[in-house]
Amino acid sequence: MTKRTRWLMTLACCTVAAMATPAFAQGDTEKQLEKYRQMMKDDPWSNPALLDADRGEELWKKPRGPKNVSLESCDLGKGPGKVDGAFAELPRYFADADKVMDVEARILWCMEKLQGFERAKLVERPHPGGGAPVKELGAIATYVASRSNGLKFAAKFDHPKEKEVLALGENLFFRRMGPMDFACSTCHADTGKRIRLQPLPYLSKPEEARKVVGEWPAYRVSTTHVMTMQHRVYDCFWQMRLPQVELASDASVALIAYLVNTAKGGNISAPGMKR
Repeated sequence: MTKRTRWLMTLACCTVAAMATPAFAQGDTEKQLEKYRQMMKDDPWSNPALLDADRGEELWKKPRGPKNVSLESCDLGKGPGKVDGAFAELPRYFADADKVMDVEARILWCMEKLQGFERAKLVERPHPGGGAPVKELGAIATYVASRSNGLKFAAKFDHPKEKEVLALGENLFFRRMGPMDFACSTCHADTGKRIRLQPLPYLSKPEEARKVVGEWPAYRVSTTHVMTMQHRVYDCFWQMRLPQVELASDASVALIAYLVNTAKGGNISAPGMKR
C-alpha cells in the first residue's frame, strides 16, 4: 500500500465518521473538530503535505531551468545548500540581494539568479486553486520548512533593514484598508473571535502566535492542497478585498516577518494540517 493510498483511506474514513456523527451543540462540535485534528496530527502518514515535501526535496536537488543547475548552491542563510535549520532563522537580510527575505522570497531569488527562471512567470500565478497541487516553489518551501521541524523560531532581526521590515509589517497588520475598512488586526488582534466554526488566532499576542505560526506551510483539507505562508497572506488580502499582493513583495515579506517575530520561541511543526 502506497503512502498516498494510506492517507486517502484515512481521509475517507474520517469523512464517513463525520457524516455519521449526530448534531452537537457548538462547544461539543468544537471538541469533536479538535479531536479530529489531533487524530490527524498523531499519525504523520495522514498528512498529504509530506508528499509535497518529498517532491520539494527532489526539485531542490534536481538540475533545472535554462542554466540546468540545482538549488544546492542556494544559500538560505546557513551556507550554500544547507537546509537543516534554515527556515527557523528566516526571514533575514541577505547581502547578495540587499533585501530581507522569507523562505519563499529567497527560493524565488535563487530560482531566478541561479537556475535562470523568469521571475515574472514564477509570480504570475504562484498559488494553486482548489484541488490543484501546490506549485513547484511552494513544494520546495514545504521541504525547506520541514527540515526545521521540531526547532523554534529564532530569526534575529538585528540588521537595520530587518528592523525596517518589522516596522512595516506591524504597520500593515494594524492598518485599516480597502473597501471593507479591514486590517489583519480586525480578525487577529482579539481573543475568542471566529469565522463560523473556525477560531481566529490572536496573532499579535505572542502566546497565541507561537501556537499556530509554526504550522505553516500546511495542508488545507478544505482545498486539498498545501498552502504556504505567502499564499495565506495572499488569501487574507483577497478576503479583505484588497489589491492582489504579489508573492515575495515587500508587503508580504514584512507581514510574515512581523508574525514570525511575534511567534519567536514558538515550535515549528511544519508542514501542519488545517481544516
